[in-house]
Amino acid sequence: MTLTRAIGTGCGKIIDWIVRMLALSRIHPNVLTFIGLVINIYAAYLFAAGRFQAAGLVVIGAGLFDMVDGRVARHTNRVTRFGGFFDSVLDRYSDLALLMGLLVYYASINRFFYIVLTAIVMTGSVMVSYTRSRAENTIPKCKVGFLERPERIVLIIIGALFDRMAPVLWVLAILSNLTVIHRMYYTWQQTRFLEDAQLRTPVKENVKAASS
Repeated sequence: MTLTRAIGTGCGKIIDWIVRMLALSRIHPNVLTFIGLVINIYAAYLFAAGRFQAAGLVVIGAGLFDMVDGRVARHTNRVTRFGGFFDSVLDRYSDLALLMGLLVYYASINRFFYIVLTAIVMTGSVMVSYTRSRAENTIPKCKVGFLERPERIVLIIIGALFDRMAPVLWVLAILSNLTVIHRMYYTWQQTRFLEDAQLRTPVKENVKAASS
């Protein structure tokens, strides 16, 4: 067994133990989701105060709740449509809260350029989610593109812990918006495919009718 696999197995066992303990406590999965939001709001406060390393550690703690809420729901047979919706909405608030903290920090030190850059990251992070949600009203799936929420959170943690937030913001600004463009292009391809298939169907039906 490799070192990385051993670490992954060990972490998986710890997560499973936490899920079992939370399931035994009978805490509702939506409460766990809300706690994750509250923790992220505290991380946003730390970002605003310029305490980046502390904020990074708090975001890791919030990520734990993000990992276990769905598993607890499945473990306790409390999976609901509203639960998925609630989790998605609070994830957006969590993402924006963290970036809002960075906005406040950069405003406090008069770094106008990084205020704009953070605003671009905020726009991209929202649009990554929106394009998938909107596309899946038209096509079955639109889970394409590199920079989804887990990758964004990992990058923010890295930037915070290693004091490299400026380059991380550049990466987030570029890759999040490239992901949006990728999803738009993918949706365009899929809608063309579906529309062409619909156009061919009546032709086939007419051919069958004529031959019968």
